[in-house]
Amino acid sequence: MVRFAICNEMFQGWEIEKVFKFASEVGYSGVEIAPFALAEDVRTITKAQRRQIRASAEVAGVEVVGLHWLLVKPEGLHIHHPDESVRQRTEDYLRALIEFCADIGGRIMVFGSPRQRKFLEGESQDEAWERAIRTFLNIMPDAERNKVTICIEPLSPEETDFINTVTEAIRLVEAISHPNFQLMVDVKAMLSEGRPLDQIILEAAPYLKHVHANDANRLGPGMGETDYKPIVNALRKIGYDGFVSVEAFDFTPGAETIARSSIVYLREVFLGQ
Repeated sequence: MVRFAICNEMFQGWEIEKVFKFASEVGYSGVEIAPFALAEDVRTITKAQRRQIRASAEVAGVEVVGLHWLLVKPEGLHIHHPDESVRQRTEDYLRALIEFCADIGGRIMVFGSPRQRKFLEGESQDEAWERAIRTFLNIMPDAERNKVTICIEPLSPEETDFINTVTEAIRLVEAISHPNFQLMVDVKAMLSEGRPLDQIILEAAPYLKHVHANDANRLGPGMGETDYKPIVNALRKIGYDGFVSVEAFDFTPGAETIARSSIVYLREVFLGQ
């Protein structure tokens, strides 16, 4: 059975303990964390503070699903930058994120970070792919040791030009060829592919470890026109039992409204409640 989670960045100005408590009260089983919402650099978060985050989630009765929006902060990171020093800083920070994720109880790291993976001027696609593969391969021992799975997130062409489809994401997953490097799907991003959503999910199935739920209008699931029935049917067909995590981008209705509306809809379409 799928479990429902919610991303924390929409709760702007809230302490993470309050996010955990509210998410649990509303009915979510997990919270997914954007590191930049906690600190400019996770290396400044002490071991004691990490233990407190983990303990707060446990007290609230929610699971820390993992991390997303990995490279928003600090500035200047990029996975396939021609400058080796930039790639090295990026690798170092990804290693720090892996350790942080494990310390707070997370097991999934969603790699979206559209700006930090865009093709750069004068860079060939082959060069970019080769350098991106090398970056991820170099951090796989850290991911394996910490039992963290990095999931590449296909994103729409409006957001980035590097990995826009599940087919491209699978190409990267198979090039990395490591059990701790898989993929995830985001509903808004899948819609940009212009093909049936259930078809995309079935293609992703061998490597699918996480799902982001939202709508083309950038609000939560059920707050727009997207039909979730094909999504639900495909996830059932492949036996998906991971998290479906609400990630909205338009916070205008307010975090509490988005959270409540989304969980009601997800329960209805997935559980018939």
